Amino acid sequence: MSTAYQLIWFRQDLRIHDHAALWHATQAGPCIAMVILSPEQWQLHHDAPIKIEFYLRQLQALKQQLEHLQIPLLVQIIPLWKDIPDFLKQLAQRIPIHNIYANIELAVNELKRDQSVQKFLNQQQKELILFHDRTLFPVASIRNQSNQPYQVFGAFKKTCYQRLQHGLPQCYPAPQTQHPIALDDSLFQQSDLQQLHSNYIQQISTTRYTEWQVGEQHALMLLDQFIDKQLAGYKTARDFPAVAGTSQLSAYLNIGIISIRQCLQALFRQQHGHFEIQSEGQQTWLDELLWREFYQHVLFDFPQVSKHLPFQAATKKIRWRDDPIALKKWQQGLTGIPIIDAGMRQMLATGWMHNRVRMICAMFLSKNLLIDWRKGEQWFMQHLIDGDLAANNGGWQWCASTGTDAVPYFRVFNPITQSQKFDPEGEYIRQWVPELAQLDHKTIHEPYAKHQGLSINYPQPIVDLKMSRLRAIEAFKLPS
Repeated sequence: MSTAYQLIWFRQDLRIHDHAALWHATQAGPCIAMVILSPEQWQLHHDAPIKIEFYLRQLQALKQQLEHLQIPLLVQIIPLWKDIPDFLKQLAQRIPIHNIYANIELAVNELKRDQSVQKFLNQQQKELILFHDRTLFPVASIRNQSNQPYQVFGAFKKTCYQRLQHGLPQCYPAPQTQHPIALDDSLFQQSDLQQLHSNYIQQISTTRYTEWQVGEQHALMLLDQFIDKQLAGYKTARDFPAVAGTSQLSAYLNIGIISIRQCLQALFRQQHGHFEIQSEGQQTWLDELLWREFYQHVLFDFPQVSKHLPFQAATKKIRWRDDPIALKKWQQGLTGIPIIDAGMRQMLATGWMHNRVRMICAMFLSKNLLIDWRKGEQWFMQHLIDGDLAANNGGWQWCASTGTDAVPYFRVFNPITQSQKFDPEGEYIRQWVPELAQLDHKTIHEPYAKHQGLSINYPQPIVDLKMSRLRAIEAFKLPS
């Protein structure tokens, strides 16, 4: 009787270290790995070309790592997820498959995809065995005293702290090299993959994607450097966009080149893996990791947020403005508000934007321009290398006062004040809005405020900040 193989389905988890599904599959018997690429599905989800290109490069690195473990990798292009069961049916006719192992994904479409695969496998007396790998705690395991999901971050965080005091989640061991598997080579031809990769490279500039190196070792090096050199000053430095004060790990966490458990273990390395907070920087980064955790849990517990609906149902009544011209100027970094334009141009140029600036740009669109936050959420997803549905949606709804922990509707960031506070010398603005580079550090935040006749090639502000703030407050006054 021929050997039946465990099939490991890699998704947003392109690594071999600390990988729940991979480790469990290798304990169960000889393994084959699989990655399914779905270009049409990516388009429906507004995934950025730079994010997909990054994913495809990491896929090549994963293939090499799996070769060292003697685990063959099958890469299949299936444009839409609904066709995956049919592919698995054909695959099972060529390879004896025992079960499929994968790490759970939490959005509505991903859960629906896995349910259809599970149904097909059950008909064959097989299982799709899923593991919680993207979060520190399994979804639905963090509950309040009424056994309901948390809707406020502070209470969620407190429960997470209590859980962490019982012990930090441990990393899985690296899998052992298995005996070679003899399979039909035609299954593993990847000519289409090169063409697919070329298509995405053509959509982004070389400078953009070469800034983001792939590989687990590179991600772990970035993590170590951050912990050793930047963590101490993180609480303050993280808010200044001209300073390299953030971890820059979001893109690596997002496609699973590094795990959330590895981040937590590194954070408490000096405490030998014990949950002992000994610095403000340590606590601040832990809280940022837990914000990420919170939004993942919200995505699962409140599926409306992945269906283009606000978390707070009452805010469906807000009447957003339809202003395609203003939206276009915001998208291209031509609003006449320097800190906004710097952030939007940074994202277009690099595929990444500083988190403080993301908040400023998001609140400006949803409050000052009173344009539907979903248009901004989509634009960010289409351009960010670290675009993650849970975090992006959570952040946008927070800024737009429609989500969990949402800022009160009457709190509207003044982008000029934010700019003066967090880019006091105008260094960040000078880098991304070079037409303002010659202005002094006072004028650069608001060029025309005291110099109406200033002769520079830069637009006047597209909106009056004070008037637009009042307009937003009126629009958000919903009947109780």
